[in-house]
Amino acid sequence: MRIWVNDTLRESADAAVSVLDHGMTVGDGVFETVKAVDGRPFALGRHLDRLARSARGLGLPAPDRDQVQHACAEVLAANPMPLGRLRITYTGGVAPLGSDRGDSGPTLVVALGEVVRRPETAAVITVPWTRNEHSAVAGLKTTSYAENVVALARAHEYGASEAIFANTKGRLCEGTGSNVFVVIGGRVLTPPLTSGCLAGITRALTLQWLEAEEADLPLSALQDADEVFLTGTLRDIQAVSRVDDRELPGAPGPITAKAVALFTERAAADLEP
Repeated sequence: MRIWVNDTLRESADAAVSVLDHGMTVGDGVFETVKAVDGRPFALGRHLDRLARSARGLGLPAPDRDQVQHACAEVLAANPMPLGRLRITYTGGVAPLGSDRGDSGPTLVVALGEVVRRPETAAVITVPWTRNEHSAVAGLKTTSYAENVVALARAHEYGASEAIFANTKGRLCEGTGSNVFVVIGGRVLTPPLTSGCLAGITRALTLQWLEAEEADLPLSALQDADEVFLTGTLRDIQAVSRVDDRELPGAPGPITAKAVALFTERAAADLEP
């Protein structure tokens, strides 16, 4: 495996960043995960736009878009695989121990890992912890993912593959690595960005292509919905077959199945939607 670090493609054994990198010591960094099929990234432009927004939200210098695109191309060419997770990580760079940043400049790492296609359905649980929609980093894709690690471990304990958060108001928000949609009375609904959820790339395309709607929803919508599905970069659209103790027999339901088919068709037709 060959990995891009700052300005050079390196063998994985030699790919390293400083132990004093602010991304490691305090989680001062942002990242993107991009789906790559046969060496071709999907919606890379949208992901780089969000990387820049997240960096701006943390007060990091703007990433050099040309450099990031070049690094992605080099990594994809060096590591051929049928389906890959292209991970772009951009941090505050080497800094003193503590929250203050240093002046060494940011760190850029681009890596690729092989993945298998996700299952047709997923079981999810709700967790007692909340997303803070008023946080300084709400809606930013930062490397501070410990909250998600804890919640996902809880999901695995209960035989599920995703955990769903409410926000501080008890409204439906998002998963650890996904956005959530519900089908109620034939309407396809998802929480608005004001809920504190991430502005997912697949979420945005689903809203556009499926004519879905944003709606402020209670967490209980997961129990009342006719269908539930998740969206995410490596999930695309994935039906939910169980929420906590509630089974959703026949998942994927008809509207979710239509969404899966439409997304698959549109994504295959345009790699930069």
